[in-house]
Amino acid sequence: MCQDKCKYNSPKYRFVVRFTNTKVICQVIYAELTCDKVLCAAYSTELPRYGLKVGLKNFAAAYCTGLLCARRLLKQLGLDETYEGNTEVTGEVVTCDHNGRMHYVEEVDDEKRPFRCNLDTGLKPTTTGSKTFAALKGAVDGGLDIPHSEKRFAGYDREEKSYDAEVMKDRIFGQHVANYMTELQEEDATALNKLFSSYIAESIEPDDMEELYEKVHEAIREDPSPAPKAEMKIDKQYKRRAKLSYAQRKARVAAKKAIIKEREEAEDDDDDDEDDDE
Repeated sequence: MCQDKCKYNSPKYRFVVRFTNTKVICQVIYAELTCDKVLCAAYSTELPRYGLKVGLKNFAAAYCTGLLCARRLLKQLGLDETYEGNTEVTGEVVTCDHNGRMHYVEEVDDEKRPFRCNLDTGLKPTTTGSKTFAALKGAVDGGLDIPHSEKRFAGYDREEKSYDAEVMKDRIFGQHVANYMTELQEEDATALNKLFSSYIAESIEPDDMEELYEKVHEAIREDPSPAPKAEMKIDKQYKRRAKLSYAQRKARVAAKKAIIKEREEAEDDDDDDEDDDE
């Protein structure tokens, strides 16, 4: 990769989205010659702080994690008040052209431009409606300038080449989960108790889903800062065992060998006694 001398060592940031078996991870990373460095990170396991205790890996949680990462990064850089992003979630893709360059967040300050980075999906397939693009949408609505289009968002029709933003909006607010819960309530109560036990334990009904996510989005915008780290408790009474000298180590090994030898001789004597009895 070539780089102008006037831009030497200028980092190119990546918005990295990864999924584990239990959570969503969003990070902003830049590369150096020696290693990659993480500028900011957010995890869906942090969402219980903001009122979301269930479904920490679904589409709506991915959106919340991307929003959290974006707001946290902009606050870290002092851009959170300049670039608030989309406070009203509609699912629409907003673009604006500024001096021949396409932006996905409107530039309101000539000195402080929007923070631009590129999406890094890793090995996850980039199929239409993937949860990766939910995290992307959350980051863009949070104020990050990430190049994208609606062609991979939920609601895009490849044959008609049209995009229905309402479908994307419904998924961001977990309406697909609410619809499935309603269907199971009417048809199969056993499956409902099995699949949505955590929702039932938290007294979350299908009709409460949109309001729940609205409150989560508001809470994230109010305070995206990471939780303070817990202080490590050190047991000062613990004392490391004194280091043995060479002679002590040698004697220790000899004692172990003697024990093993005695054990083997005792086993051989038992075998001889059994042969004599026969």
